[in-house]
Amino acid sequence: MERTLTIVVLLAVFALCLWGMYRAWTGRAKKQAASIGDLPAVPADCGAQLLEPTTGLYLGSTLAPSWIQRVTVGDLGFRATAELTRFERGILLERDGAGTIWIPQESVTAVRTERGHAGKVMTEGGVLVIRWKLPTGTEVDTGFRGDDKTVYPAWTGTVQTETTKTGDEA
Repeated sequence: MERTLTIVVLLAVFALCLWGMYRAWTGRAKKQAASIGDLPAVPADCGAQLLEPTTGLYLGSTLAPSWIQRVTVGDLGFRATAELTRFERGILLERDGAGTIWIPQESVTAVRTERGHAGKVMTEGGVLVIRWKLPTGTEVDTGFRGDDKTVYPAWTGTVQTETTKTGDEA
């Protein structure tokens, strides 16, 4: 009888912990909803493809500059296998089991590699991070861990070159 009572108490504590985590997640999502707003829609014409699709894992999006403050609105906080493709007009992130994310070119402020993102820590330069502005003006970092990390220089170099070109033309 004593063992049964201990098991029931432990299950109740476990269920209470799960309920608390759920409440915290939904509470954070409610607080972030206004600053995140609606994501940009994927345009009918993305322009010419600049980089080959890269497969990997979408790690989530965080409020910049914090690599730990995960965005919990909608499905932005959930990890998913994904494919990242670079087009003239922006970056397309197609996630399995979650919505597609379109990052317009004019919203991209930086593409860099980092050691960690959204609670995922790896080796130096193991995560590709795209910093961009949402339509609401909020800056977020979107993390992607590619299956092939040798493509990272092409991703970081392309945006820097285009930013430099845009700055030279002004």
